[in-house]
Amino acid sequence: MPSPYLLYSDANGKIFEDRTLYVTGRTGWDAVPIPDEDWIELPKGGSLYELPGRKGIGIDVETGEMRLCEKGWAVAAFIPPAHTGFYLSAYETAADAPTLPLFCYTAVGWSNDTFYVPATRIEPDIRQDCDGYDQEQINEGTKQLLKAYPHNRLVTHLMKNCCQTYQCPAARNFSLGRWECPVPVSPACNANCVGCISLQPDEEPIVSTQDRLQFKPSAEEIVEFTVPHLETAPYPIISFGQGCEGEPLLMWETIRDAIMEIRKHTSKGSLNINTNGSNPDAVRQLCKAGLNSIRVSTNSARREIYMPYYRPNNYQFEDIIESLKVMTSFGGWTSINYFVFPGMTDSIAEYEALRKLIRETGLKMIQWRNFNIDPDWYLGKIGVTDTGDCMGVKTMQQELKAEFPALRFGYFNPPIERIKGKFELDFAH
Repeated sequence: MPSPYLLYSDANGKIFEDRTLYVTGRTGWDAVPIPDEDWIELPKGGSLYELPGRKGIGIDVETGEMRLCEKGWAVAAFIPPAHTGFYLSAYETAADAPTLPLFCYTAVGWSNDTFYVPATRIEPDIRQDCDGYDQEQINEGTKQLLKAYPHNRLVTHLMKNCCQTYQCPAARNFSLGRWECPVPVSPACNANCVGCISLQPDEEPIVSTQDRLQFKPSAEEIVEFTVPHLETAPYPIISFGQGCEGEPLLMWETIRDAIMEIRKHTSKGSLNINTNGSNPDAVRQLCKAGLNSIRVSTNSARREIYMPYYRPNNYQFEDIIESLKVMTSFGGWTSINYFVFPGMTDSIAEYEALRKLIRETGLKMIQWRNFNIDPDWYLGKIGVTDTGDCMGVKTMQQELKAEFPALRFGYFNPPIERIKGKFELDFAH
């Protein structure tokens, strides 16, 4: 489709199209035209953001030259889970503009009475599609779980805090008795991520989007509700560690004890950990206990980009690579939770580093996650003024697929049924 029109906000909650400008996209620090074939309709569950203190950059419909839209504030889209954006919203930032909160800011335009974004559906799994949630059923499921586990602090936290307060998709699925069940375990962390969603220092200009877990659950509390979930849920996964808490490997002994006890009661489902991969020895112990899969989060396959973002306390970039190798040595499933920043993720230097990581670790899957962070703030924080030559996120994905045909792309941790070979499941379940 031809390029859609640029959008702007009037700062009062209303959004308009500017029919004198076509949308551009941002890659790194630069505004560029977006290829016609990259546009898709804004998926259901997406939303629009006004970007205060920022003027959108468009391409003049008549002259073909780039210029600012002076009519209001720039606009960006949040694209829902299972989708990966190819370009950020392009704008010029005023000196007094506030730092943007921790969301993703994908380019968006308007054409034929429809919002469009440059993105792809990277994951067929429907587990977090907004159409799949019925609030009445979620409320009933919440009530039943709280009644069934009245003294379990973790169930109370997951239902009252995660499910009902923050409407976490994973916690909502747990309330509905299906698929991946989140198991937060750690109130503490050994990294100081710039874009941490659960703890931000008082001196930073943004606030965390969630409150972090405040207690250390026991293995008994974990086992009590995870065994029934594994026994009864379709395509069940137990996932230790969530983005809204600390680092689960700091609680590895508790996780180990829980895994061993869970496997005394059921052999069903997959046991996964979402982690920063900071402790390979702990990963080894968890693999011995029966851990099936690991997802290691990273903003980069390069140490020089990773370290200034994660700001680790007691580990190095090399440890996360070793953790992936450990899981591979046990025959387990390895994913990286890859924070996609167009113009950084698809740079030639990053692509080469990622190829090396895939080969060295035997990586099974890349989860292409949109990076929830103010682009200017992020690049400033990690000290990147020149992102280098870039190939485009879409081209990068195509090149990786060609070189590593067994490598899987997605957005979610796969259940054991997919891990064991039936990767292309019917997701209309």
